[in-house]
Amino acid sequence: MPTETTTSTVTHATFVVERTFDAPLDRVWDAFAVPEQHAQWFGSEESFTETEAHEDFRVGGQAVQDGQWHGGPTSRYVATYTDIVERSRIVATYDMWVDGEHLSTSLNSTEFEAVDGGTRVTYTEQSVFLDGKEDGSQRESGFQGIFDVLAAYLAG
Repeated sequence: MPTETTTSTVTHATFVVERTFDAPLDRVWDAFAVPEQHAQWFGSEESFTETEAHEDFRVGGQAVQDGQWHGGPTSRYVATYTDIVERSRIVATYDMWVDGEHLSTSLNSTEFEAVDGGTRVTYTEQSVFLDGKEDGSQRESGFQGIFDVLAAYLAG
């Protein structure tokens, strides 16, 4: 009796986004570390309706954002903070699901450094994209857009 086989694939992607924000280190850190502030800029797009969102910013804590793109798919983001050094770095893992299918697992680090004129943030992400659903080519530009939203939030 023949059995059906499923081809399972993974695609790896790594990228780095570095940006200097015109804001002091404490202000930039708080935009990441204070859940009420983080919610103001991370995932705050008008074309996305949240159905669940919470954040527990501590080592071992989780951040969850669930919802639907207007006229598009559902999306679920679940992150776990694995290392936090106050005003220096945040390390986390996160998983993404689209329409209930596991899309990717990622490891990321966000490093903070006070520099002349503000704060340099270096974000590094290593991802595994599952079963051909995506190849990671849009993740970096998506994150650059998130940093654009952060810059506007910090300027406000």
